[in-house]
Amino acid sequence: MGYSKAQKARTHKRIVAIASRRFREKGLAGFGIAELMKEAGLTVGGFYKHFDSRDELVAEAVNSAFGGWKRRVDAAKSSGRPVSYEKLIDDYLSEAHRDNPGTGCAFSALAPEIARSDKRTRALTSEQVRNDIQLIAALRPAKDERKARSRAIFTFSALVGAMSLARAVSDEAFSREILKTVAELLKA
Repeated sequence: MGYSKAQKARTHKRIVAIASRRFREKGLAGFGIAELMKEAGLTVGGFYKHFDSRDELVAEAVNSAFGGWKRRVDAAKSSGRPVSYEKLIDDYLSEAHRDNPGTGCAFSALAPEIARSDKRTRALTSEQVRNDIQLIAALRPAKDERKARSRAIFTFSALVGAMSLARAVSDEAFSREILKTVAELLKA
């Protein structure tokens, strides 16, 4: 008996969600199709019923990880308490975010690997970087749009870089110092 389209869609979504989390935890090369399908409770052969290639999965998984800030900003607006620039920085440069890459920002977890990905993944990434920079610029409006955009690019780069370094160092105190120092400088 075959699967219904709805069941296939749910399975596809589950595979993408697992891949998105594991890629952020282990890297694009650190988590294989066999592991993915086993975790999803499926066979390796079933992979090709959902994806034409590994690159297609990577693009979908990375794309599903994007948009966290926008979702948070939208949710905060609907509750009447908009997200502030300072709150965005504090949340991003937190130890909780550092310690949970599987649910965190795809950029700080995967940027060097995404840079070596296929055109589709890089195009999706480019679009999301632009969206995030625009979101940051909107949180700190300036009379000069060019200056606001430049500040937003700097902020985004500092956030991703600080998180990447904080995860890379083996000294816990040094890791916290990186997060705290960059947060203080960005909010100054």
